[in-house]
Amino acid sequence: MMATATPLPGQSPNSIATPLPSRNPLPLSAGQEQQVRDIYYKRVRTKCADEIREFATCALNKTFTATFVCRPQRRAMNSCMVQYATQDEQDRAREEWFATRDVRKKEREDKETRRKEQEAFHREWWGLDEQGRKILERDRKRNGSGSGVVEGK
Repeated sequence: MMATATPLPGQSPNSIATPLPSRNPLPLSAGQEQQVRDIYYKRVRTKCADEIREFATCALNKTFTATFVCRPQRRAMNSCMVQYATQDEQDRAREEWFATRDVRKKEREDKETRRKEQEAFHREWWGLDEQGRKILERDRKRNGSGSGVVEGK
């Protein structure tokens, strides 16, 4: 005997259930979508950390036999992940990504500032001009300014 699912309210018994659309229809680039997926997977793995740990402990030092020996732990881990890997969880991950957008922008700006400071320090330390060429000592003496950059070249 085949089990049938009961239809949702307002749904005819013969209609096929379609996934609910995302609450965040704003399209993102592939890299941004990957960042959202990383947040999503991290959240799901965090919720199923105990089951994952149990499976990993069981599978430790086993080869292909882990599939058979650790079947209960694997099934528990998979069912936990399926339970939490929902469209709502993905929407929450996307909302978290949008909420931390300003923080990531600030981090990128700070990183670029540090990079420029390090580049300036590197040029000063090694006596390089803006193009990365070595400033020669004789050029400094010839100019008399001490800057070492030959003007007009």
